[in-house]
Amino acid sequence: MKYYLYNSLANNGIKPNVKPGTELVDAVGLDYAGYLKNLAPEDEVVLVGGDGTLNYFINAVKGTEIRNNIYLLGCGTGNDFLKDIDRQVGEEVLINPYLANLPTVYVNGLEKLFINNLGFGIDGYCCEVADQIKEKNPQEKIDYSGIAIKGLLFHFKPCHAEITVDGVKHEFDHVWIAPTMKGKYYGGGMDMAPEQDRFSDKLTVVVYHCRSKLKALIAFPSIFKGEHIKKTDIVQSFTGNEIRVRFSRPCAAQIDGETVLNVTEYTAVLAK
Repeated sequence: MKYYLYNSLANNGIKPNVKPGTELVDAVGLDYAGYLKNLAPEDEVVLVGGDGTLNYFINAVKGTEIRNNIYLLGCGTGNDFLKDIDRQVGEEVLINPYLANLPTVYVNGLEKLFINNLGFGIDGYCCEVADQIKEKNPQEKIDYSGIAIKGLLFHFKPCHAEITVDGVKHEFDHVWIAPTMKGKYYGGGMDMAPEQDRFSDKLTVVVYHCRSKLKALIAFPSIFKGEHIKKTDIVQSFTGNEIRVRFSRPCAAQIDGETVLNVTEYTAVLAK
């Protein structure tokens, strides 16, 4: 049997269309680990959703042996995971190969796996503002690029950052973004780490730093095509197994799109 797990609280409660002979399961409040343990080995599971659904799933089944084929049926916006593996929204993609050797982030007392990235700086700020907009109007479409531009110009203040990669410390002033990447993409298609391979035994941290707001704003669109990496006067990247980022003041962070407030530092670890 193939089971489609969907969130009835998302997408205005609209149920996805499934093929005859399959079963639709409302995943709200579902004990994923217990659910998988009760399946027959030949059963298959399809997660209906996007990057947030994937993040919730990998943390809900952490430490559980996965015997069944697990697929992702991408829907909604963003879907950086699908873009990274060159697949499309609407396809059923087998994700078992991507569930091994996932990195862990330690932040504000939390310990969580992530499958795409964690961001710190104006990307976290964008998620914080987006959450505030959704709280006021859940149906409003979020313009993340617009939020980022307004943040660059008016609202977000860059920080001094201490970046430690496998024990080697680097310091930067006027840091706008300092995400750690498991995949290439974040923020709905921004090619933040174009050289990163999600099957690599290393993570990539990208530091975007610039004293001039105008220069930072002009260079910002180049991230969508991964061309920011060429701007070595304002962008540096490092790879390693353990990455710690410390900011000089608290900022919002995001873990696969989930906001964490009042963060001064995080540590991301990918086991060797």
